[in-house]
Amino acid sequence: MPESKAQNGGDRQVRVWCDGCYDMVHFGHANSLRQAKALGDYLIVGVHTDEEITKHKGPPVFTEEERYKMVRGIKWVDEVVEGVPYVTTLQTLDKYDCDFCVHGDDITMTADGVDTYHLVKSADRYKEVQRTAGVSTTDLVGRMLLLTRNHFRQGQYEYEVAKDHSSNLGQDSSARSPWTGCSQFLPTTQKIIQFSNGQAPNPGDKIVYVAGAFDLFHVGHLDFLEKAQEQGDYLIVGLHTDPVVNRYKGKNYPIMNLHERVLSVLACKYVSEVVIGAPYKVTKDLMEHFKVAIVVHGQTKVMEDEDGEDPFKYPKEIEKFATLDSGNTMTTEKIVERIIRNRLEFEERNSKKEKKELEILSRMENKTV
Repeated sequence: MPESKAQNGGDRQVRVWCDGCYDMVHFGHANSLRQAKALGDYLIVGVHTDEEITKHKGPPVFTEEERYKMVRGIKWVDEVVEGVPYVTTLQTLDKYDCDFCVHGDDITMTADGVDTYHLVKSADRYKEVQRTAGVSTTDLVGRMLLLTRNHFRQGQYEYEVAKDHSSNLGQDSSARSPWTGCSQFLPTTQKIIQFSNGQAPNPGDKIVYVAGAFDLFHVGHLDFLEKAQEQGDYLIVGLHTDPVVNRYKGKNYPIMNLHERVLSVLACKYVSEVVIGAPYKVTKDLMEHFKVAIVVHGQTKVMEDEDGEDPFKYPKEIEKFATLDSGNTMTTEKIVERIIRNRLEFEERNSKKEKKELEILSRMENKTV
């Protein structure tokens, strides 16, 4: 493995290349890029076009511009290259002066069944990192298509605890298939530490606080958090528990459970800290505890708290509240609408992808027998 500058004490940067669709960017993508960055000093990420993705994989949920912006928002990414080829070539690595290519240990094939990394593998310029179990774009699309809430299934006791605004850590870990809508992702403190900046605010920093669901983390969230971060020096994001989100969102929301939403938000380069299972009401105690200078909220409608009060009553009373316009109208609901509107296309995409992966895994298992 090439040593990074920090390892060998030299002057030359080790430049790492990653590429992919990065459709519906989630914490699994972010974790792969975090691991890739750790193998070198400078991380360049190539993103495929809508045309290439549609040809080899099926229609993407997000547009090219949305996907480019989302990857740029991940804190371990140093540079983004737009419209890269679906098959990674040595010419691409050389053009951007990259030492090697990194990808997860999942299977990536062209429409013709060719390994998209066969060229860089043959040249010994390929490294693998561990894929994050329990989440994928296919899985998230499947959850929306099924309109199920099983992805954050929990016991009655855990539900009652969560209603009291404690952190909801209930999880159904027995799920096996993305078609059940359940997540296999098992959170650990180590994973949160890996995603966290681990930096406390400096004395005199102006601390900004926002709170919400941040479900299916998307470009609307990204633009809002960028605007929020500009209001001060240190941005804290409060994440509501699954039952609280379900109370004000209704239907089958949230699509992603609390642990998944925590990591998705922590991967954003504008975020300094996350409050896991934040109370719906922004109280005096909360503001004093975190030394919050200003509370900000987007343009979305705010539901009253269970006691009928405005959850932002206190910061408004002390004139430490502001409404921000991110200039982006994307919402989680609009993403779900895209999926439902194109339901047949995405069902076919998911079915084909699952069938192809099962066939390849079967062939690999037969070779090892």
